[in-house]
Amino acid sequence: MRADRLVSLVLLLRQRGRLTADTLARELEVSTRTVLRDIEALSAAGVPVYAERGRHGGFALLPGFRTELTGLNHDEALALLAAGSGRGEQVFGLGAALASAMRKVVDALPESHQATAGDAARRFLVDPETDLLSRRTAADEVPGATMVEVRRAVLAGHKLRIRYAATGQGPQWRTVDPIGLVTVRDRGYLLATRSGEDRTYRLSRVLAAEELPEPAQRPDRVDLDRIWRERSARFLADDHLTVLVRVNPVRREELLGTVLAVRAEAPDADGWPRLEVTFQDSRHAEWALWQLGTDAEALAPQSLRNALRDRAATVAARYGAASREPFRPGGP
Repeated sequence: MRADRLVSLVLLLRQRGRLTADTLARELEVSTRTVLRDIEALSAAGVPVYAERGRHGGFALLPGFRTELTGLNHDEALALLAAGSGRGEQVFGLGAALASAMRKVVDALPESHQATAGDAARRFLVDPETDLLSRRTAADEVPGATMVEVRRAVLAGHKLRIRYAATGQGPQWRTVDPIGLVTVRDRGYLLATRSGEDRTYRLSRVLAAEELPEPAQRPDRVDLDRIWRERSARFLADDHLTVLVRVNPVRREELLGTVLAVRAEAPDADGWPRLEVTFQDSRHAEWALWQLGTDAEALAPQSLRNALRDRAATVAARYGAASREPFRPGGP
């Protein structure tokens, strides 16, 4: 992988001009010492990179230097394909590969087009971290080493051993046959089978992973879109509780963090989102909506409205009763 890093280092200097060792280290996700060793290696190979001393110093290439360094490696091609479907480069751990690939794409353009392309790219913003209401949209966090093992097993067609923390259970090791990876609303999922049974695993709950040498038991061709639709339909058809709820916009993300699925969403007359969501059961729904207090209202089913009303009445009766004798430490 060092050859890829050296290529990226040269492209960074070509496209941005003079850069400090610290800046190069951040971009390449290595240490400053590694950058300095790479600079020495490039110089020894005849690449005209030189150092400028002083407060505004750094490393730069001699003007006019150009070489053909635009070949994409495997992960970079994957990163471009994943980026085309949203923020998959973050969920699937391909962010660094995407940055490297885009540097090569820009470098492949004629010099007369590079400045125009760079300016155009700065005029597009896709999926920012906050929306117009300043709500943050954070993607699932998956350790890089874990994601690499999962991705390798999926692409190689090998069995995968994962340490998975299912909801309400302690982490357990299990061996699965991986089928593919899916990202939905910045959440990543591993589609797999286990002992012949369909399984869907949330990537953020995979604590560790190991690609095994044994071939996975799976068909040669796959239609992930069809499989995802079928599994989603089965999931929603299980004995889960569907709830119609309206929620204060500032607490929408808090609500979504507790539901199993969002089936529909539309604005209410007063601007509050009205959502059709799925909970595990009535206890799950009652607990989640109670946390939101008056910032959420269950509209259906009526049984849930009754349960929340009865709970509120009990709390009101408890605190509306005549005050008790105050507690006196050390008293009789």
